[in-house]
Amino acid sequence: MTTPWGELALSRFPEDPRDRLRAWDASDEYLLGHLAEERVPLSGTVVVVGDRWGALATALAAHRPAQITDSYLAQEATRANLARAGAEPGAVRLLTTQDPPPERIDVLLVRVPKSLALLEDQLLRLAPAVHAGTVVVGTGMVKEIHTSTLRLFERILGPTRTSLAVKKARLIFCTPDPALERPASPWPYVYTLPDDIGPAAGGTVVNHAGVFCADRLDIGTRFFLRHLPGGGGGRRVVDLGCGNGVVGTAVALADPAAEVLFVDESFQAVASAEATYKANGVPGHAEFRVGDGLAGVPSGSVDLVLNNPPFHSHQATTDATARRMFTGARRTLRPGGELWVVGNRHLGYHVKLRRLFGNCQLVAGDRKFVVLKAVKR
Repeated sequence: MTTPWGELALSRFPEDPRDRLRAWDASDEYLLGHLAEERVPLSGTVVVVGDRWGALATALAAHRPAQITDSYLAQEATRANLARAGAEPGAVRLLTTQDPPPERIDVLLVRVPKSLALLEDQLLRLAPAVHAGTVVVGTGMVKEIHTSTLRLFERILGPTRTSLAVKKARLIFCTPDPALERPASPWPYVYTLPDDIGPAAGGTVVNHAGVFCADRLDIGTRFFLRHLPGGGGGRRVVDLGCGNGVVGTAVALADPAAEVLFVDESFQAVASAEATYKANGVPGHAEFRVGDGLAGVPSGSVDLVLNNPPFHSHQATTDATARRMFTGARRTLRPGGELWVVGNRHLGYHVKLRRLFGNCQLVAGDRKFVVLKAVKR
């Protein structure tokens, strides 16, 4: 990536030579160009929110910014990109969306997220640290910035306007108004599960902002909950890509002797899963881990993996995450262990599972979704 401060070699995480998706886009370039052209003072506390793969934090490392992200993968990409750029250790303060934000912010740079709820939550958390002199600039591709996006900035921080589009990217300029009366945060959101979904029926779900389908049970998970595997005997179970944790919680409710590991790359998701598990008073043992899929889980140590894999990486449609999840499941399962997957019928997961496991069974299906089972031989 070409920046006003030189060339940067950037990559996503984990690095995959087959992945042709870049670690930056035109909106990152537009924002960095604006900072240089307008000579925005960067001597105070600079905070970068929602940096996709660390492009902004790496380019601004000399100004010792704080980066706030919901993504473990983005945080690891930032570490790798900073090292590749030769930044000194500790040049960028790496924070998650669950960490307390800086007490004072002089420059706030916001990469607009896909989730409007996550943007709302972050602006509300950061607003007390913003003052009348804070420079606030948002950035995103034109298709990511909507009237509702601008209204959020205006409602929480102050008067807002946008730039002209350049290479299908746009900037957001916000003038903080310290006298603005800010709304109370609605997050986390809590709701009750319906009565027709098996062991979790009538249970409680806690969703932090940015977690998929924050205000209701999505139809894919609902279908999965109705067809979860039975059994018991203290199995080691992984809710892989756990989201709000309702699937793993349902398994724990059905089998209190099970040991359930909840894993997701989203800090918001894992916090939601832990809150959901505790809200339902499950007596069993559980572990909650933010990480890169099943990396770090010992090979041959798991009896059952439950998975509803994502097929988007930000705005890009890709099956790379599903492939890695399936491969990780095969490695960590014991012989005879099972991977259960729910997904849209058209995604063709059965082909990938047969290729990887040598078998795949259709457990249930309707016009839109399928539940598939693959057994490690």
